[in-house]
Amino acid sequence: MNTIEAGGDMKTLTLRIDDSTYEILKKAAEGQRRTISNFIEFAAMSYVASDLIASDEEMAETRKDPTLLRNIRTGIKDAREANYEIVS
Repeated sequence: MNTIEAGGDMKTLTLRIDDSTYEILKKAAEGQRRTISNFIEFAAMSYVASDLIASDEEMAETRKDPTLLRNIRTGIKDAREANYEIVS
């Protein structure tokens, strides 16, 4: 399983949210016996770990797809050779 580890110096983040969002976060934090700050950090890291990182199962599927692997290798080669155009 892929993991993300946080560490090092703590940073301060100012977050502006409306009252209803604050109340939802406050109740969720209380339900897990966390501070709101800790709950937001936990929720954000959970999201990153679960939604933005491929699981071992997803990676195994990817490795079985020869067309996808060929396209990924081509994309990496093109990026290394600066063979691309940025479109905005």
